[in-house]
This record gives sequence, C-alpha cells and structure tokens, in this order.
Amino acid sequence: MTQLSLAAARERAEPASADLVPRPRRRRRLGPGRTTARGLAVGPLLLLAAWTGGSATGLVDPATLSPPWTVVTTTAELVADGRLQSNLLTSVQRAAIALVLGVAIGVALALVAGLSRVGEAIVDGPVQIKRAVPTLALIPLAIIWFGIGEQMKIIMIALSVFVPVYINTHAALRGVDLRFVELAESVGLSRREFVRRVALPGALPGFFTGLRLAVTVSWTALVVVEQVNATSGIGYLMTQARTYGQTEIIVVGLVVYAVFGLVGDLVVRAAERRALSWRRSLGS
Repeated sequence: MTQLSLAAARERAEPASADLVPRPRRRRRLGPGRTTARGLAVGPLLLLAAWTGGSATGLVDPATLSPPWTVVTTTAELVADGRLQSNLLTSVQRAAIALVLGVAIGVALALVAGLSRVGEAIVDGPVQIKRAVPTLALIPLAIIWFGIGEQMKIIMIALSVFVPVYINTHAALRGVDLRFVELAESVGLSRREFVRRVALPGALPGFFTGLRLAVTVSWTALVVVEQVNATSGIGYLMTQARTYGQTEIIVVGLVVYAVFGLVGDLVVRAAERRALSWRRSLGS
C-alpha cells in the first residue's frame, strides 16, 4: 500500500475515532443547574450577615435576640464547662435512634401499602390520621402510656419521622412506570425479583425526598420532647435558660439545631447524588 493510500485511510479513520471522544458537558442555559454545598451556604450566610448588621446598628434589641458575638462567647463558655458537649451528645443519640427507627417503619409500611391493594387499605388510612395529628398533641397520652423517660421521647420522634418517609416512598412506588411492570411480567420476574430490580430502584427518588424531610422533622420533634420533663439535651438546656431569661443560651441551642439540620440535609443530598448517579435531572 502506498503512502498516499495510507494517508487517505488515516484521514477516513480519524473522524470515527474523534466521535468516540466524549464531548465536554456544556453549561445548561435553562434550569437551576447542579446544587453544591457552597451554593447551599449562601442563604445561611445572608441570614448571619443580616443578624450581625441588625445587632451592630441597634435595629435588633439585645434583650430580644442576642448579637452573634455574644452567642459565640456563650458557646465558648458552655464548651469550657462541658455543658454543651454532654447535652449535645444526648440529643444526637436520641435523634439518631429515633431517625433509624422511624425510617425503617416508614419504608416497611410504604412497601406494604405500595405493593398491595390490601396493604394500602389497611395501612394508608391510619398513617394519614397520624399525619393530621401533630406530635405535640400526642405527648400527654404518650406520657400516660410510656412515662417521661427516654422511651417516650424516642417513640414520639420516630412517630414524627416515619410519616414523610412513608408518604414519599409510597407515592414513588405507586408512580413506577407501568411499562417497567409489563416488561417484568413479560420476562417472568418473580415477586421478589420485581421488588428488588424494579420497585425499589423506582422508589429511591421518593425515599430520599422523604429522608431529607425526616432528618429535619427529627430535630423539630426533638425540640418538643426535650422540653417535656427532660433532664438533659439541648432542649433541656434551652428550657433552663428560658427560666432564667438567658436569651443567649436559647439562641445557642437554636443555632445548634439549625447547624445539625443543615448538615444532615447535606449528607442526605450527597448520598442521593451517589445512589442516583444514573439519573439525569435538572439538579444533576
């Protein structure tokens, strides 16, 4: 073969090989784009700036809302005497145990109701009733049933947590594309294989939405239960501060709840992006 024919063959091969090179992803002109931790921090930083500016200019009364520098000093004092660490550890333990329990209950009930008409008839109604009844309204009855110890607090938080997990996971299961169901039937998948290969992957987006809500709800419910005959926890610390008019300690507790709620949401978002890396969406 001559050099001319070799050159011609090379030229014909180059476009084909160039097509195999992945094209760089262009920035989308439409849509919100990918969510990042830096982007999520903008809102809290703006709130902090407004709080600082209002306190420095006197627009915010220190007796109503302590300035940020006072909160930082109070936090250092609470850390120095060990009160913040011990109460924070108690709160994290309560929230974590109740979150795991509530998520497990929510997923189990969603599978029962989402994959069976009989299960939905039995489960969905009571869950909707619980959804309509706030946790605060159940506390007097829970104290009679379970006392005022740790068991009552964890049960109350778990009852609040499982509802958003159930609602979103159940909706995602019911929203699985019917074409996938028909394909599973045509290839002869068993019930167990259908749940593992079709139903659960299809429900993951809804599950993660419910999990994000559950993380926030767990801290919200924790605020409530820790102010009811508690002897430890961030809520207990805030209740004691309210008794003595220590607004700076109350604000420290609120900041702790906010930080842990935001961090928990970021962790769930990261897990969602990793688990759903196959899905292309506006936020990916």
